[in-house]
Amino acid sequence: MVNKTVAIYVFFEDISKSMNHKEPESRKTTDAEIITVVLLTAGYFAGNIEKSLCFVRCTGLMPGMLGKSRFNRRMHQIGKLLSELFFHTEQAIKELNLQSVYSIDSFPVSVCQNISIANSRIIKEKENRGRCVSKRCWFYGFKVHMIITPGGILVEFTFTARSKYDLNRLRQLSVNLPEESEVLTDSAYTDYLLEEILSENGIKLLANRKNNSRQSHNPCTEYLISIGRKQLKTAFSDIAKYLPKKIHAMTKSGF
Repeated sequence: MVNKTVAIYVFFEDISKSMNHKEPESRKTTDAEIITVVLLTAGYFAGNIEKSLCFVRCTGLMPGMLGKSRFNRRMHQIGKLLSELFFHTEQAIKELNLQSVYSIDSFPVSVCQNISIANSRIIKEKENRGRCVSKRCWFYGFKVHMIITPGGILVEFTFTARSKYDLNRLRQLSVNLPEESEVLTDSAYTDYLLEEILSENGIKLLANRKNNSRQSHNPCTEYLISIGRKQLKTAFSDIAKYLPKKIHAMTKSGF
């Protein structure tokens, strides 16, 4: 655990330096330290900030770490920096992905249980209520759409209200991938126009076709899509394991 924490910190510290990220000289706790604690909180402490702060202090890794209140303020100030760091990281991952195969899929993130919808203070919109077909249940919250590698490494993502169709959100993903890349999706992401646009950029969008589809794939392509999707579904399951069962947040931005 200590070694992983050090590795995370060094990774983000090096990327910050390569981006020429500047911080006030009087600052004792760097943004790289804040990001490290945020990732520890999400990955190992089920979203409990107090436990992760206690861990870095007690182990001596960051003895001068901020208190919970100041840490929360700093955490909400680095949203733009996190986006920039993710952009630089995803570019490197795309270059290292020798298979050039990706998958687009989504999963739900509930804000609260259905019985507590009326009391929810985080979101109030009706569009956030929708149905998760794979789990055969209704939920209240958001939907995360991701592009990942076969190894389960995230390269692009976006959020949407649950009631929005997958197709609408697909059009808002940048799909900024190298030429000759193949993107595997299920039938919910079928978009013939987008397939043509991506094809002009050297990217193949291979979606599972329904039986009544106007542009069906040949049996060989359908088989390759199904095999690839099974492997990538396993990767999505591994990612979902890192999500906490409950996200303790009082505001929409905090969530």
